[in-house]
Amino acid sequence: MDIPKDPIMLMSFVNTQLRDNFSSLTDLAKSYGVSEDEIVSKLASVGYKYDKEGNRFIR
Repeated sequence: MDIPKDPIMLMSFVNTQLRDNFSSLTDLAKSYGVSEDEIVSKLASVGYKYDKEGNRFIR
């Protein structure tokens, strides 16, 4: 399964995956074969940053 390209859909998808299936962004990125930096930069472009302690993207 590919991850969503749209930043808002991506944020929703990633946060759901982090909540339900992955203990870190690194694990999620490896599982989907994408760059962690790619996810972070795409979500930063719409104002979200990764909260490592909460294991989620927030504004």
